[in-house]
Amino acid sequence: MSIQVWTWILVGITFTIYIGIAIWTRAGSTKEFYVAGGGVSPLANGLATAADWMSAASFISMAGLISFDGYDGSVYLMGWTGGYVLLALLLAPYLRKFGKFTVPDFIGDRYYSNVARSVAVFCALLVSFTYVAGQMRGVGLVFSRFLQVDINTGVIIGMLIVLFYAVLGGMKGITYTQVAQYCVLIFAFMVPAIFISIQMTGNPIPQVGFGGADENGIYLLDKLDGLHKELGFAAYTSGSKSTLDVFLITAALMFGTAGLPHVIVRFFTVKKVADARKSAGWALLLIAILYTTAPAISLFSRTNLIETVSNKEYEKMPDWFGNWEETGLIQFDDKNKDGKIQYVADANKNELIVDKDIMVLANPEIAGLPNWVIALVAAGALAAALSTAAGLLLVISASVSHDLIKKMINPNITEKGELIAARLSAVVAVCVAGYFGINPPDFVAATVALAFGLAAASFFPAIILGIFDKRMNKEGAILGMVVGILLMLFYMLKFKFDWFGGGTKEDWWFGISPEGFGTVAMFVNFILSLIVSRFTAAPPEDVQEIVENIRIPSGAGEATH
Repeated sequence: MSIQVWTWILVGITFTIYIGIAIWTRAGSTKEFYVAGGGVSPLANGLATAADWMSAASFISMAGLISFDGYDGSVYLMGWTGGYVLLALLLAPYLRKFGKFTVPDFIGDRYYSNVARSVAVFCALLVSFTYVAGQMRGVGLVFSRFLQVDINTGVIIGMLIVLFYAVLGGMKGITYTQVAQYCVLIFAFMVPAIFISIQMTGNPIPQVGFGGADENGIYLLDKLDGLHKELGFAAYTSGSKSTLDVFLITAALMFGTAGLPHVIVRFFTVKKVADARKSAGWALLLIAILYTTAPAISLFSRTNLIETVSNKEYEKMPDWFGNWEETGLIQFDDKNKDGKIQYVADANKNELIVDKDIMVLANPEIAGLPNWVIALVAAGALAAALSTAAGLLLVISASVSHDLIKKMINPNITEKGELIAARLSAVVAVCVAGYFGINPPDFVAATVALAFGLAAASFFPAIILGIFDKRMNKEGAILGMVVGILLMLFYMLKFKFDWFGGGTKEDWWFGISPEGFGTVAMFVNFILSLIVSRFTAAPPEDVQEIVENIRIPSGAGEATH
């Protein structure tokens, strides 16, 4: 069977499973809609958290980014993995003990202020919409190549699917759908990696194959460094970013992870504080399977791409090249009219442009794997993108219905009314997310990296100080969040979107990239928050008691509400 037929079959089966789970687990109350009723087991929550966490950026874009950037791309591996450890150990159990539905809910109650809640809602919406844009672009990429539809049409199809199970099932439906999506995405990621590892090194374990040698006894990393040198590219194993920028990007991804509202809310779905810790452990183990495999896929795909296309006759290229060319994600311009593809570092001589986001998706085709494996990767990529998109949409929905409407605008709204508001806001959120998916600011990983910078600049200081600093008050938290998010927004808009007079890479402040600037904005937030809190009134006694209470270890005790 053709790739397209296999893709329709596998995508059809997986989508049917997701919709069936949504119908089976549909939410009947606001608690089920927001936190799945608070009764999810640690293992199920670990699986769901892993799927929620491993987005299109992890599945599609991270390995592609590493395959092009080599050593420089490792910041994404270090930052995202380290960030999850930080979240699991430092924040999740305490937030679960606090027992709120959302991050703005925690900030509003901890800082005894609707102004703080409003700022947190704004930040949650901004972070979530920036993040979800990357997911929707990932969905569009998969549909455009494997189901032969326009990228925009693919985004719309993805919107309709995620809308169905997010609106119907809420967090309850999303949780059990994400369990299924984790199984799909990890199987789809590992199968081609194992095939290609055997093909290139004879070893079925990709992590071992990464450091292995080919049939001629040449280590793959040395081989790729040699290919890069021949074509004028920087050595794959060397970096071009400054040490400062590498540090700041890694830190922004780490601290941004610990401030991501759609990941944090997952820890509110378990019964006990102890279960929050256990589910964090399960999630970390499950995430590690993909994250330790990604560098191997990067190495395999980059080597295969160069050997397949460099100095080869265009007319004799395999079918996969033409298929991806039709999507516009590979572009060939025969500058010297010799009919051969010159893939070199010199921009004036280079004739091939390859979108970084296609590397994982095209890798099985480049390697000549069976059609069902190629289709499986498409189904896995959709699972990764849709699982995270659903979690983000729920955060947006809860921020509007629970934090804005229930807590501020209409405290007397009925549970049924709040549930309707939650579902309507999810519909609006999907439409906005679809727009950003059709008009994304950059390739998937870069778009997502900006969301982490925004989360680090706004949420992380407010959450960490809210847990560990009794003296932190509403004035310090509000000013810190406002200045942090505005500073990050300004830098992002100036250097990514050419607002405020635009700016080039040479104009970056101290050579810091927009992806790394979230760390700077975060430190500004911390400093302002601490200074202002020391020169203004201390929080009320009852708030200080709450802070003391959530820090007391309570292994298996029920979380108080």
